[in-house]
Amino acid sequence: MNHFHFDVDEAFAKQHNEMLRDTRKVVISGLSLFVICVAAGAAMWFLMDPANPWRWLGGLGLALFGSIMLLVAILVPRSVGTAQELYDRYPLVPAVIAEVNPRDVLLMALVNVNVDETLPPRYAAALRTVSSIPGITDPKVGTKVPAVAVGGRRSTRDADHWQEVTPMPIAWATPDNAIISEAQQAIPHEQWRQLDKARARLEDVKATHMNLLEL
Repeated sequence: MNHFHFDVDEAFAKQHNEMLRDTRKVVISGLSLFVICVAAGAAMWFLMDPANPWRWLGGLGLALFGSIMLLVAILVPRSVGTAQELYDRYPLVPAVIAEVNPRDVLLMALVNVNVDETLPPRYAAALRTVSSIPGITDPKVGTKVPAVAVGGRRSTRDADHWQEVTPMPIAWATPDNAIISEAQQAIPHEQWRQLDKARARLEDVKATHMNLLEL
């Protein structure tokens, strides 16, 4: 696996990158829950009988939960980083449209589950459902979609391997077709061939808990 460096159009990525959009939803949810908890805690404190033990327990519990949600809203964007940081951090991988649905498409990517990229690759097929890919107006099964493989969860029992990997299309980061074509050509033919072969196991990948199947 190699890295593909290019200038991300941050405004374009903010509009099209569904992973960043998911992050924004987490932030909005965290802030909303914080406000709701503070309001509910204040209502309990001022409206309930001072002798009622739930005045203390409920008020403090809601305040604590709200504070945790506020902390999540603050820390999640920092841990994810900017679009440029994401595309620079993670390796370039081959991905294709594996399934076309009425309102979305399913991407399959060939990814390396080794956290240490210097080790011989340990290949797996990873899936992600996306609502749109800029530049592809008539999606068809087999269409190539160069992407980066964003590593997600790791278990304490196996910290050396990703338990979840999400393909993030290059097309979400730039409207420049020349950059997307360059990324596609930068992926070795052998990896495209392995991915094409893995498409036959689509149902097996869907059946996994994290949409990730080692090949």
